[in-house]
Amino acid sequence: MTNKLLTNVMIFDGTGKKSYPGEVLVQGNRIKKVAKGTDQIARNGAEVVNGEGATLMPGLVNLHGHLGYADTATLSAIGEIPPEENTLITMYNARKAIDNGITAVVSGASSKPRMDIVIRNEINAGRIPGPRLRAATPQIVTTGGPWDPRQLHMHHTSFELIADGPIEMRRVVREMIREGVDIVKLALSGDGFIDHTPEGTMTYCEDEIAAACEVAHSRGKRLAGHARNDTAIRACIDHGITFIYHASDASEKTLDALEKVKDKHYVVPAIGILYVTLNEAAEWGISKEWALSHRFDREIEKACATMNKMLKRGIRVTPYGDYGFAWNPHGADNRDLEHFVNLLGLTPAQTLMSATKWGGEGWAGSDPVEFGLVKEGFLADLLMVDGDPLADITLMQDRDNFLMIMKDGQYHKAPVRRRAAQRKRAAAAAE
Repeated sequence: MTNKLLTNVMIFDGTGKKSYPGEVLVQGNRIKKVAKGTDQIARNGAEVVNGEGATLMPGLVNLHGHLGYADTATLSAIGEIPPEENTLITMYNARKAIDNGITAVVSGASSKPRMDIVIRNEINAGRIPGPRLRAATPQIVTTGGPWDPRQLHMHHTSFELIADGPIEMRRVVREMIREGVDIVKLALSGDGFIDHTPEGTMTYCEDEIAAACEVAHSRGKRLAGHARNDTAIRACIDHGITFIYHASDASEKTLDALEKVKDKHYVVPAIGILYVTLNEAAEWGISKEWALSHRFDREIEKACATMNKMLKRGIRVTPYGDYGFAWNPHGADNRDLEHFVNLLGLTPAQTLMSATKWGGEGWAGSDPVEFGLVKEGFLADLLMVDGDPLADITLMQDRDNFLMIMKDGQYHKAPVRRRAAQRKRAAAAAE
């Protein structure tokens, strides 16, 4: 494999520091050398890629993905898609994720029991393109919990597995681990979308949560929890559930507890689904009046306030989550980066650090951290961006701005030249 030398680039290394000029040598699937400023790396027959002043950065990492969700207009519509069609849709969504610079995903729940597992295995085998993937179970929910769409007179399904009581919980978790999942997803709280289990509801009891976590941890698996309310967030802390999704309504006491174990958890609020449901979903039958009556305005206000408190305490809060619905579709995921800037008040550098460095750490778990930084020895999951995302985070929303996408040292998108307008702006800024 020919070495690749990426030169004449501004390097955002993922640490949150400002970008610097330099060049990077990729040898095999790893970053062999990083040079800063005017230092040059010996060419020695390497393929030289001139970035023309573009930004070189780590690939993006989504810790709350749903590749199997099919951009449907209702939650239950996912269950109506046969597995064969859903497999093709998931393949397409995996391709769309990496096309948009997302080179690694921790699944936040699959659409069907083996969907993530099969797609992960095919990506790893090199037969289909896609990000590195940690495969998850579907949402494990109680009877009458969120995403239990059944009726007494008629069976329905969405993207759930039903488990009631600790015995049944153990069986379901064991079964999914047997099939090959990396992540066990528990629906611990209700949700504003579901009338019979609103967000303040706890859907699982202590013994059921303990049973699921006992089995998962004993087999070296991690868990994710849908946890909007304070009790659910606290359950994630108490039972070692790594990925805490939403976490809108944490009390100061719970924040104190989470801060003490902040190295063990990642909080992924999924701000985007709240924002678009409140402001942009009318076309799909979700009126502003409905969203207000279901308190989405209050939920997004709470979420932003809580995330700011967490970030000030050093708790890792990362973008993405709940893309895969008609009003919040796949391919729009990088809009979450803009939400982190506009709604949470982070700088673009802080936002991109959370989506790269923290994302790489969250994906790794107990494994060595091997991507998420432009760093010697790390895996070469790299993006070349046409422009400066530290000045304009919205650049990340246009897939054409990714001049190069590299995963594991291989081009997913081979380098292309910068667009003329961007080159002119870069030249003018340099004068």
